[in-house]
Amino acid sequence: MLELSRISVGYNALQVVWDVSLTVQRGELVALVGANGAGKSTVLKTVAGLLRPISGQITLEGARIDGLPAHAIVARGVALVPEGRRVFPYMTVAENLELGAFLETRRARIEETLAWVFDLFPILKMRRSQLAGTLSGGEQQMLVIGRALMSRPRLLMMDEPSLGLAPAVVSTVFASVGRLLEEGITVLLVEQNVRKALELAQRGYVLENGRIVLSGPSASLLADAGVKKAYLGL
Repeated sequence: MLELSRISVGYNALQVVWDVSLTVQRGELVALVGANGAGKSTVLKTVAGLLRPISGQITLEGARIDGLPAHAIVARGVALVPEGRRVFPYMTVAENLELGAFLETRRARIEETLAWVFDLFPILKMRRSQLAGTLSGGEQQMLVIGRALMSRPRLLMMDEPSLGLAPAVVSTVFASVGRLLEEGITVLLVEQNVRKALELAQRGYVLENGRIVLSGPSASLLADAGVKKAYLGL
């Protein structure tokens, strides 16, 4: 479904990603893991059209998307849940969600999609008239996931969804990811909780200093001595 072929990415004169190649098949959950500053978020932003690669190419279902603007990539079925729970704090939960359906084709199904998101996260239905800035951290994370889902993506990219959340809330968030997979949504997950990410994913890639250093089935990565030492504290 998604293929990155030797992409290199930088910020002005600073290059942070070198020759990264990865694939995500339809219906998979693929984890991209690594330490802070490894370039994981940069990879997701590049797929989403927020950054342009210096070299390499990105294809979605066989068509190149690396030259497209971000809104056109959303229209093709890709959505990004950014790191840091970036809600619009002085807008209500419902208004934040409706912004996710900004494409005309998505607005036609907005009530149906809202019902789907509220079924996934019942607390958002209870809070629909509440200002987003007054929600707890966990509720805000559910809101940004829900907002991304309002565009009806086929590929959902999630950047550090468990960051700063209590363990019980993390379990709720990851349970929702499992439900999305059951509904046929493909997921590319960036997550510092390496064990949790690889336990949930079918396959994984390890990114270090902007380069892929290891990839394979999640079970193999969890059993790898280098991964255990560097990321699992074993």
